[in-house]
Order: sequence, then C-alpha cells, then structure tokens
Amino acid sequence: LSTLVALPAFAGSVEVKLTLPQRAKLDLQGRKSVAVAPFLVVSQEGAEKIKGRDIDVQKEFDRYLLKVLRRETELKIIEPGPVEFPTYDLEQLARQTDFWSALGERVQADLILTGGLDFDIQDRSGYRTEEYVAPFNGRTYLRQVLVEQTGFQYDILMQVYDARTGALLYQDNFKDFQSFEGENTDPLAGMFENLLSLEDRIVNVFTQKEVEASRILFTQ
Repeated sequence: LSTLVALPAFAGSVEVKLTLPQRAKLDLQGRKSVAVAPFLVVSQEGAEKIKGRDIDVQKEFDRYLLKVLRRETELKIIEPGPVEFPTYDLEQLARQTDFWSALGERVQADLILTGGLDFDIQDRSGYRTEEYVAPFNGRTYLRQVLVEQTGFQYDILMQVYDARTGALLYQDNFKDFQSFEGENTDPLAGMFENLLSLEDRIVNVFTQKEVEASRILFTQ
C-alpha cells in the first residue's frame, strides 16, 4: 500500500484511498515483442472512415497505440505493415490459428495485437430545464433551453494472439463515452478524449499499473 489518505465518512468509520498495484492481464514471461496488426474499423456501412467526418479512425488509433506501447511498456514493438486478413469477421479471425502463426513467423514476434474499432459521433442536442429570474418582478421561473451537444463513443475490441501457435491468449472490450457542448466539436479531439480515458486499461494488458481504490475502516 503506497498511499493512505483519510477522508470523512459516516460515524465510527473513516474512508481511505489506497494506491494498489494491478498486475498485467497477460503473462509476459518469455515474451519480449509484440507485432501490432491493423485494427479493423467496424461500422454499419463497412467504411474505414466516419461518413461526413474528415478523420481516419484506423490510422489515428494505430498511431496512438504504437506511441503508447513504446512509451509505457518494455516490449519490442513491431510494425508488420499491410496485412491481408482471411476474413473481416472478428469472431472468425479468432479461429484462424494458421493465419496468425504464419504472420508471427513472418514478423518474428512473440505476440500479435489486433482487434476491432467502433467510433460513433452522435448528436446529443436537446432541451433542458433551468431557472430564470424575471427582471421585471424578480421572481424565479422555469424555462426550456436548447443545449447543443456532440457525443463521442469509442468501443475497442482488443485481441492478443500467441505468434507461435496462433492461439487467442486474451480478449477484452473497452468502451468510453464523452460529451461536449456544441455541434461542431472536432471529432479528432473527441476521439482522443475517449482514448485518454481508456489508456490505463489498454496499457494494463501488457504492464503493471497502479490504481486508486476506496476502502472503509471502522474505528468503533
């Protein structure tokens, strides 16, 4: 326990904040390198770009992921270049052990990281009730006000394969939603707010992280 911070709580107890180590999700013993294959962008239209938005989700995410893994882990990061997937169905890909082992042999990596991306931009505008003080009589009234908001939802399916056997070692789903006022919010800014929120969970797949947790200690 590296940190103990006492906070007010109910009678006869005290709430403390603990900083606890959280071990990596993967056992990396004997594994020193990971090849980062392109993540597949999932959308209803099957397009790689968000329709009507000037943002390449796959390119921006791959660039972000390589940067974070190099900064936060001790693994050797390998870029395999273009990959011809035998299928774009992620469930089917998980069964393609021969494909993954062949890719692992080609790039000479211990692990292969890939998965799926779903990035949605949503119009969240609507009316909300707020208090209004009338200047002519000083009385408080309620009125409906239009609030323009844009929502950004990121859904990442992460898969890690054994590059020697092609077996799926780890799979998890990371989701985040961010909302910003205004209709013309930069989608790239929204995307990276999502990623910043998810970064610790992504990195924790490959390395130990510290997490903050609350505990109640009874004093009576």
